Amino acid sequence: MNGNARRTTSNVVQTEALANRRDDSVEYVGFRIDGQAVVLNLSEHQRLTPDRSLDLVNHSPTGFEWGYAGSGPAQLACGLLLDYYNDAQIAREHYIGFRNCVISQLECDGPAACWHLTGEEIDAAMATIADDVVALPDGGGPSPTLPENWRTVTRPDRRVFQRADRDHYIVLGEGTDGWLAVLCNQGDRAYPAPLASRTVSDDADVEQAIRALVDESNNLIEPPEGEC
Repeated sequence: MNGNARRTTSNVVQTEALANRRDDSVEYVGFRIDGQAVVLNLSEHQRLTPDRSLDLVNHSPTGFEWGYAGSGPAQLACGLLLDYYNDAQIAREHYIGFRNCVISQLECDGPAACWHLTGEEIDAAMATIADDVVALPDGGGPSPTLPENWRTVTRPDRRVFQRADRDHYIVLGEGTDGWLAVLCNQGDRAYPAPLASRTVSDDADVEQAIRALVDESNNLIEPPEGEC
């Protein structure tokens, strides 16, 4: 199951960012009200919510966060890129790199107790982002053998199957005795956590192992019918 895929490099990201950069001045600000994270697009006088970005990735439907590499900051990274560039592909492909180098570093300190992020700073950060080590969606495409909420994502050294409605993905790579398929999720961790795995010999049905892990993912979210 080898796939040919474009490898994202800092040059590719920079080209995409420059092509979609905005000419008008944009500034975002983040602060807390009663402990709740609030993010505003000051230029448009609007509050940024997770709603739009949740259609791309579902890390934190309860709200945004910042200052660490977790699910709330991942949702904010996706939301900011989507709002700023208005390009779903850029947001989907690069939000983890943007979270790791920008959102995880934001702090509400000083007398104003808030952070500011300008459009120029977003463009500059995107120009430095290189390929991320974490297996993440790049948009992908539907698979005829998997449910509609799963997408097939190609990477240079592995195949990834991403669940669109949950932070679950399956990574297929070469193991010591054949293929190794691992069901993972990112959550609040800096690195993905394995939830289940299958070792498949070279002459076995790899697609069957992928489907079994897809079923396990579905069962982790919703128990089989008839069970509590």
